[in-house]
Amino acid sequence: MPESHQIDLRAAVNAISDVIQNRPRPLRLFDQIYMKAGDMVLQSEFVARWARGKKLAFIGDGDAISVCAAYLRARGIIDYGPSEIVVFDFDERICNAIERFADRERLEGLRSQLYNCLDAFPAPAKFDCFYTNPPWGASNGGESVCVFMQRGMEAVGYSGEALVVIADDDEKQWPKQVLARVQEFAIKSGFFVQKMMPKMHEYHLDDAPDLRSCNLMFKAVDDTSEARESVAIVDPQRLSNFYGRAGNPRVKYVREKARLEYGKAHEDEYFLETLE
Repeated sequence: MPESHQIDLRAAVNAISDVIQNRPRPLRLFDQIYMKAGDMVLQSEFVARWARGKKLAFIGDGDAISVCAAYLRARGIIDYGPSEIVVFDFDERICNAIERFADRERLEGLRSQLYNCLDAFPAPAKFDCFYTNPPWGASNGGESVCVFMQRGMEAVGYSGEALVVIADDDEKQWPKQVLARVQEFAIKSGFFVQKMMPKMHEYHLDDAPDLRSCNLMFKAVDDTSEARESVAIVDPQRLSNFYGRAGNPRVKYVREKARLEYGKAHEDEYFLETLE
């Protein structure tokens, strides 16, 4: 468990509930698996404290931890957090949900940008740290995790800190292989492992309800590293089984068909049978 400050637990859970009501439903096709609410409370507080006063980039954020960290601070439940948060995600539903919530709750410093991590990174290397909970790479040896990490490293100019969330399970072999691959990739990229928080989070995952994830924290070896050119990723080996065996990395964006009021029943989910 992460060390956490004393907060009003009821207020925190209710705030995270507001965020959960706002976010879109997960697309399992693209490994969107959402963290459970209690763990979201702990994770959001920890991220807000870890990135206190810093510019934080999220490389994907289906869980909406970015929104939670900003919202907990805006509601006065915590008095710390990042100075700026930008979420880069290829799912327009997620980006729009963030923008709507930030506008409604006046969350200054929180915004989103539609972006596919297979494309060159679109923003200058102006961030201090990055966070990602990427596709966990069960079917590609962790390469999808490395791609998301690469974009995060480009966001911080290879000179900041990172918090990467990946699978953690002693009973399965693939999480160990992915963990080894991710650490190898980080070291070759000029980052070292600062800390690992094992078996931190549970998920709404029908086919593996006991699977958990860990927080893996990295820091650049040289804080004066120069930014590297960002290019599109086209290597077939890096793209293979990117979102699992069923996922298709050739999808550019997930587009939102219409503005939906998340948390409320959609008209295509029910019909009314009237009294005679």
